[in-house]
Formats: sequence, structure tokens, C-alpha cells
Amino acid sequence: MNLPCLGARVFKNFYICMGSMLLMTTAFAQSSFQNYPNKPVKIVIPFAVGGPVDTIARILSQRLSTVTGQTVLVDNRGGGGGIIGPSIVTKANPDGYTILLSTGSMTSNPAFNADIPFDTIKDFTPVTMLARNYGQLFVVNPNLPVNSVSEFIQYAKTSSKGLNYGAAGIGNITYIAPEMMKTMTGIKMKDIEYKGTAPAITDLMGGHIDLCFVGTQNLLSLVQTGKLKALAITGPTRWNELPDVPTMHEAGVTGYELIGWFGVWLPAKAPPELVNRLYQEIVKALDDPQVKKQFEEAGLVSVLSSPENFKKFTEKDLLAMKELAKKIGANPG
Repeated sequence: MNLPCLGARVFKNFYICMGSMLLMTTAFAQSSFQNYPNKPVKIVIPFAVGGPVDTIARILSQRLSTVTGQTVLVDNRGGGGGIIGPSIVTKANPDGYTILLSTGSMTSNPAFNADIPFDTIKDFTPVTMLARNYGQLFVVNPNLPVNSVSEFIQYAKTSSKGLNYGAAGIGNITYIAPEMMKTMTGIKMKDIEYKGTAPAITDLMGGHIDLCFVGTQNLLSLVQTGKLKALAITGPTRWNELPDVPTMHEAGVTGYELIGWFGVWLPAKAPPELVNRLYQEIVKALDDPQVKKQFEEAGLVSVLSSPENFKKFTEKDLLAMKELAKKIGANPG
């Protein structure tokens, strides 16, 4: 007759025990993340050494090392138009010691390619947007007989020489920018794919390709010394480091506007406490006047956003990229 009461007491004690265990587990997880990181951290970037993403990664890794006291390594995994690096990160443990730092290619690649081996939304945990640029600089080889966008368009339409541009893969902003120009002006150009922008710039200076649309990072000295000729910038405003270079809109391609952005992700299923901890460490790392100066000199604007806001932005930008892919005649994924 007392069994129901005994059972009630047993189950009550069981729930009390389980509740205590849950609180202990949560407290342990939170305390363990307070000590993060306690060993070397690896930042995977999906592009070659010397490019814009590499520049940002090395600025971030240096500052993260300083504020955390741990070694932060940069692991360049170029190739595949920015696809190889993220694919590696999807297989990593979501413990915060393998980080992805990439570009807007995380949303444009799936929109422009049907066979991407990962899902940007499902396979990654957004941490924060790091920065944006002032746009892509439209640069040509100095020997190309043009000095403005209008002259370039005329040259492209009348020259018997086929023009080619360097890009870091289909779906990368270095591919999207010239393809947008083709659609909006009716000119013809052929894309030559590279593992990153650095080797494309090298070939451009060597005369092996005719033009590139490259982020403002790393190009300032090349333009100022005449090694490359800048015809326009794709953002909504001019870059104060090159005030004489007009926007594409100002140069006659009405309505043309495109900027690049950079962000940080962890593998899927990273614990929220870890995500917030990493976000806080990045905020501390970038809250430094010297870093802000380095960003500005590289043509970047720091744009830190919360994990929640970055997630919303990523989802919205993926839809926007799919619409853009349709407009310029690509085959969206």
C-alpha cells in the first residue's frame, strides 16, 4: 500500500539528483570556457598567402595571441575558389581550436555553384563579422592602353585581342565583380582562376592577364608606384587613400555597387558559451588603436557583430547572392 508513496519519493529524489547533475554540468562547461583558449589555436583561411584574407588573419592572430597568451597559427588552405578551407573546418572538433576566417564567398559560393561540399548555414556556427572593405579596385596592367572605365569599355568592345581577368574562383567576389560589369556593359571577358588574389596580382603585373577586381587591401603601394593602374572602385564611396579613383557608378556604370566582407565561423554544434567566449576574445583583440590603423591602411573598416546578428546577416546575404547569380546569368546552387 505504501509503494506509490515510495515510488514518488524515489522519482522525486531522482529528479533532484538529475537537476543537480545538470547544474553541475552547466557550471563545469561555463567554467571550462572561461579558461579558453588553453592551447594553440588554428585559423584556417581558404586562400593563398599574401592575399587580403591572409592579411586580416595575420593581424587577428597576432592580437589574439597577445590578449589570450596562446599561440594562434594561420593555416592557408587555398584552392577551389575558397571551398577547400571551409570543407576542412566542417570536419574539425567544434571545441574552438579550429577557426575559419573567410570572405563573402561563404554565401556567394553556394549561390553560384551547385556542387559545394558543405552547407554554409547548417555546417558552421557564425561567430562575428570582422570587417568590410571599400569595394574592389578595378586594376589593369599599366601597358593596357586605357586610363578610364569608359576607355576600357570601348577598348574591350573594339579590340581584336580577347581580354581576360584573374579571379579566385567562380562565386568569389573577384569573379562576381567583373561578371557584373560584363552584364551591365555588354563587354566580353574570360576568367582565369587562381588559388587566391596574390598569384593573380603577380600575373597581372607580369602582363599574363589584363585586369582584376581586387579588394583594396595590399594594392595601395602597387597603384601608387605605377605597377598597377586603378580605374575605379566598386563601393558606394571613394577610398580616401586613393581619392582620385572614382566609383564604378561615377565612372559611368550606373547603379554598380559591390563591397567585400570578412567573417569568423566555428564548426557546427559549437556550444553557445564557447561562441560567445571566442567573440569576446576577438572584440578585445580588435579593440586596439594599432589594429584599427592597420585595418584602415589596408582599406578595411572593422565591423564587429554579435553571433546572433552575424547569423541573420549570413542567411540574408545567401538569399541575395542567389538573386544576383540569376541576374548575371550564372547557375545558382
